[in-house]
Amino acid sequence: MARNSANTAADDPLAPLTLAVGQEDLLLDRAVQQVVAAARASDADTDVRDLAPEALQPGTLAELTSPSLFAERKVVVVRNAHDLSAETVKDVKAYLDAPAEEITLVLLHAGGAKGKGLLDAARKAGAREVACPKMTKPADRLAFVRGEFRALGRSATPEACQALVDSIGSDLRELASACAQLTADVEGTVDVAVVARYYTGRAEATGFEVADLAVTGRAAEALERLRWALAVGQPLPGITFALASGVRSIGKLASAPRGARPGDLARELGMPPWKIDRVRQQMRGWTGDGVSAALRAVAEADAAVKGGGADPAYALEKAVVAIARAARQR
Repeated sequence: MARNSANTAADDPLAPLTLAVGQEDLLLDRAVQQVVAAARASDADTDVRDLAPEALQPGTLAELTSPSLFAERKVVVVRNAHDLSAETVKDVKAYLDAPAEEITLVLLHAGGAKGKGLLDAARKAGAREVACPKMTKPADRLAFVRGEFRALGRSATPEACQALVDSIGSDLRELASACAQLTADVEGTVDVAVVARYYTGRAEATGFEVADLAVTGRAAEALERLRWALAVGQPLPGITFALASGVRSIGKLASAPRGARPGDLARELGMPPWKIDRVRQQMRGWTGDGVSAALRAVAEADAAVKGGGADPAYALEKAVVAIARAARQR
């Protein structure tokens, strides 16, 4: 690879080739975001092409990496590179021997035996490698939460980090969202009392209880519980987080293989086994379109809660009604 010595340092996101290896979606997305951000910091007009494996047909990579009249910087992202066809893999390997100037190629690879030839070729070519493994151990998730708070410039007590993992589970995207939310809303050190207030709260009026009622289509009960939660001072961001978590869990389980055992699903989806059983009961009546509509409603409510709306409480009520309606679409 012509530019190995100068650009493939582990801390250089503008290396000619970045190889993100693993199956943790959040970490894979962050690996891509880091490269794109660095490229756009270097050239605001950077062209980003984010491709699924089926979009990269034989000859496509040559077209994407051909010299531009304006010599613009380009980032080409190939997701699930282990699923590329044999002919396309040949194209990628040939490109690795003579990478184009001002082009950054990002390959996302699961890291298993499938597509191992491409993985080996990328490593041999001197790829900058980013590890994105699934975090299956509680200790790993706890370390992830601590790292999130450090990256956000905020300290959190060990008890608070543990309470957050216990409350949310093993979904890294939701854990990262919770860390960001607490950092934005809370001044000073995040302690266990703060985590309990946001993500556990009073048993009779938690955001998760509102979410459980909404995702099962019980709009009237969910609205009643929401109003009580607001009356006793439940933090609004914690409620939107709970609504989003409830809908996402249904979406994830709906797309999981049928007939899989709860324990296997728990490992695959990042949920505790008891939650798998509960979500299975909640997802009756849901459709893919319903999940999409509910997530849009939650996103709108979240924007209102974070300052984009004149009446955040009303926005939450609208989201609850939308979720309950989506739960009864089938």
